[in-house]
Amino acid sequence: MAELLADEPVDATILDSDLVYEGRVWDVRSDTVAYGDGQIVRQYVDHPGAAAVVAVDDEGRVLLIQQYRHPIRHRDWEIPAGLLDVSGETPLETARRELAEEVDLVAASWEPLVSIFTTPGGNDEIVHLFLARGLTPATEVHAREDEEADIRLEWLPLADAVAGILAGRLRNGFLAVGLLAAAERLRQADPRGA
Repeated sequence: MAELLADEPVDATILDSDLVYEGRVWDVRSDTVAYGDGQIVRQYVDHPGAAAVVAVDDEGRVLLIQQYRHPIRHRDWEIPAGLLDVSGETPLETARRELAEEVDLVAASWEPLVSIFTTPGGNDEIVHLFLARGLTPATEVHAREDEEADIRLEWLPLADAVAGILAGRLRNGFLAVGLLAAAERLRQADPRGA
């Protein structure tokens, strides 16, 4: 039975939708929804979605980046990621672009890992995570500004990064889900190496 469990889309009738705040990256909406025998009002962040990359080199090391994130007042460890904010661009194309723009790398091999809702009680963001391998330097080096201007890069054995997640030292959600999914995918591909 557990193998058959899946999230279930619901086409609830939106009776009213108000733009509460229009932001540079995302908006805040307030929707009145017909649900059950009544109505509910919910405010949420209306988000364009994102793509994220677990980049693993030939030595089994994963690329982590560290950058300042103002809402949490931390320079947290993350994986390369970016918004689905280019019209017509697929999540895979966004992942390729972000790998090149954030860390000046291209990958020969791309594999979808998982797609996740980040905070379903507070926003509609979906993040598509990909495993990238066969890494080589990009032909172009990208200029970086704001939080990306002082990104720190670190190559870490995947098993050590997973241990950091489980120990509570690495708490970024994209990183945690992406690395755990990649570790399992790689274990399934080569159970002897796990």
